[in-house]
Amino acid sequence: MNFTYTPGQIATELAISTTTLRRYEKEGLIPHVPRTTSNHRYYTSIHFQAFIAIRSLLKGYEIPAVYEVMRKVKRGEVNDALWLVNQQLYNSQLEKQRVDEIWGMIQQTDFSEYRNVKITNTLTIGKVAEVAGVNTSAIRHWEKEGLIRSERDKHNGYRMYTRTELRKILIISSLRKSVYYIEHMKELLNTVGTQDYTQINNAFQLAMHKLNNQLTLQFAGIKELMKYIELHQEL
Repeated sequence: MNFTYTPGQIATELAISTTTLRRYEKEGLIPHVPRTTSNHRYYTSIHFQAFIAIRSLLKGYEIPAVYEVMRKVKRGEVNDALWLVNQQLYNSQLEKQRVDEIWGMIQQTDFSEYRNVKITNTLTIGKVAEVAGVNTSAIRHWEKEGLIRSERDKHNGYRMYTRTELRKILIISSLRKSVYYIEHMKELLNTVGTQDYTQINNAFQLAMHKLNNQLTLQFAGIKELMKYIELHQEL
């Protein structure tokens, strides 16, 4: 049976505003919304499930990805939508591998090579960015925030970073999503170079916990998305 709902009913059920529902409609995320003879919006079961899928997906995925997935489903491009979701899952897998890899690196006494790149005593900002997989602008920002520091080449004035600073940059690039406060990050980075890994270990465990939680939310979102796709294909 195809139930109908007012915007207020769905908004109450999902604990969001009717303005948010209209925004999703305006963004092209849900099927065409019919109107009553008095020109009032009303939603059906497929709209309800679409809203549920959106809200669930947003808990585990970035907004642009969720919006694109929902638009693709609306256009009937279901396989493309699912491949996009799969790409997001793959990105999460890469992030987990990175966290595991860098935590292992932090504990190494000898830090002369990383990802098959020889690590010298001093490195340019370009080489550091390449090794860490971040933009040079991010490195400059972290330096401005006082998280890292560079030395200047006496001959050309270019920024140069030591192995210790590269370690810090790798840590920041891995933990910036889980360690929010600058002062907390500074305190953490102060332990780099010591043999006390307690704080860093705790931070990496927190990062892994968040990644695990995100993965759970991502699959919960996929579950609701599949319900929506099934209803959409019945149209």
